[in-house]
Amino acid sequence: DPVADGEALVRQNCASCHAVTQEDASPNPRAIPFRFLGRLYPIEHLEEALAEGIMVSHEMPEFVLEPEQVTALIQYLNAIQVR
Repeated sequence: DPVADGEALVRQNCASCHAVTQEDASPNPRAIPFRFLGRLYPIEHLEEALAEGIMVSHEMPEFVLEPEQVTALIQYLNAIQVR
């Protein structure tokens, strides 16, 4: 299940800073809750950045994901959006 795989990825790699569900708070108050990413831009626009390696600040580690991981992550992010 790609959505479950995406959830596992964000829980393992992102939850130490970001809220990764529809209800939790971000441990780092400067890190956007993932459920609100769709308010900033279409989730699908993250696909290329995730595939090539996303680096947005000195505090965030660089991640490079395999194509199936990118697909799973995009599907999970779409599933939790609060618009």
